Amino acid sequence: MTSPTPSIGFSTCDLCDSLKADTSGAIRWLPGSLYRSYGGFDRFAGPIATVRCLEDNSLVKAAVESFGAGRVLVVDGGGSLRRALLGGNLGASAAKNGWAGVLIHGAVRDLQELKAASVGIFALGHVPMPTDRRGQGVEDVPVQIEGHWLRPGEWIYADEDGVVVTPGPVHPAH
Repeated sequence: MTSPTPSIGFSTCDLCDSLKADTSGAIRWLPGSLYRSYGGFDRFAGPIATVRCLEDNSLVKAAVESFGAGRVLVVDGGGSLRRALLGGNLGASAAKNGWAGVLIHGAVRDLQELKAASVGIFALGHVPMPTDRRGQGVEDVPVQIEGHWLRPGEWIYADEDGVVVTPGPVHPAH
């Protein structure tokens, strides 16, 4: 099963245009320059699921090997670029299991395989070194990335212009 991401017609710029008057603090954004696109799709959106781990991708593996249901896995890897939290096999699993995307505040590897996966994948960078799986980390908890809290169930929209987080699905006027 593949993600419905290719048919999603949104732009983070359009979202921000339609939400710019919101002063509640519920709308958050991360600059596009922070993340690089590594997956087969450069645009993805969906409800957030989270994993927080440092240089151990045990829970990332478990997540992408489970049914994604169009969700986006947000991985708080502490910004570490020492070990890759997602590689080609896990990217393929994410695509096969219906994840819309994976956003990693850390590193990935196997770039050619990731680009071939039918899933959106954003990460800070890449490194060839894999992680050791020690069963460490937590899942389905709020994570803080670049000073912004991202919570399971909120929505994330990601494209080449940046990443926007909202309390729920948003349909901007075009």
